[in-house]
Amino acid sequence: MTIRFDGRVAIVTGAGNGLGRVHALELARRGAKVVINDFGGSRDGKGGSSEAAKKVVEEIRAAGGTAIANGANVCDFEQVQAMVAQAKAEFGRVDVLINNAGILRDKTLSKMEMADFRAVVDVHLMGSAYCTKAVWELMREQNYGRILMTTSASGLFGNFGQSNYGAAKMALVGLMHMLTIEGAKNNIRVNTIAPIGATRMTEDVMPPEMFAALKPEQVTPAALFLVSENAPSKVTMSAGGGAYSVCRIVDTAPVHFADSELSPEALAANFERIADWNTARAYDDSNQQVSALMQAVMAGIRK
Repeated sequence: MTIRFDGRVAIVTGAGNGLGRVHALELARRGAKVVINDFGGSRDGKGGSSEAAKKVVEEIRAAGGTAIANGANVCDFEQVQAMVAQAKAEFGRVDVLINNAGILRDKTLSKMEMADFRAVVDVHLMGSAYCTKAVWELMREQNYGRILMTTSASGLFGNFGQSNYGAAKMALVGLMHMLTIEGAKNNIRVNTIAPIGATRMTEDVMPPEMFAALKPEQVTPAALFLVSENAPSKVTMSAGGGAYSVCRIVDTAPVHFADSELSPEALAANFERIADWNTARAYDDSNQQVSALMQAVMAGIRK
């Protein structure tokens, strides 16, 4: 079955360059009306102009598609609300939101100014939260919405010198978990993508041969699948170079200790048993995880 977006309206943030641009072009090619959002800042978030967004709009229109440009700064909730109002005024609805905008200010925590930590968190986490909040009620009223967060292997697994970026990116996975639950009854599905692509964000953090092999066009199929009508929800998909995987948070089976046995030394002596990944399982929500813990407690008490 061909995935199409005819009749759908999509907002893509940070769509003036890189991954966002390719996502937007492909959404338009498959029938979506697209709002091309780009603040136009540099890689570290400084400066700003919507010229990049306008160029992408021209590309889409030249190919016979429909798009409008928007220069909102995703860190400014009023500007984001105005962007969504513009989309609704122009197209009548918003069906898809791809939170793609991002900046980098890499340094080790010991050398990082807290202003740089805050700036990165503001764009990635607060920017995604603002954009999601701005479309949320509209999607609830429509009983339809597809939202994609953009995380990173740096957040999921760690990377030297990216404490600000990694913290923000992992927070987006937590936001996805919450919104998947809140949006379920209104057919709002929320997913997260961890892209590896050759963009201005990555041009000096990977070897040239790897940079050449990782095209943004190889990430976009995952993004479009995760915002399609039959998309799953609460999925974190890694994508790069034509390879794809799915990541999820799992928890090992709880090990109970009686009060008479309990001590830091007991935990140290039994850590391998507690951290036995052969017992790992995922949960639909926090209640299931707490329930598993309490079942282990009650079973231990009854011994």
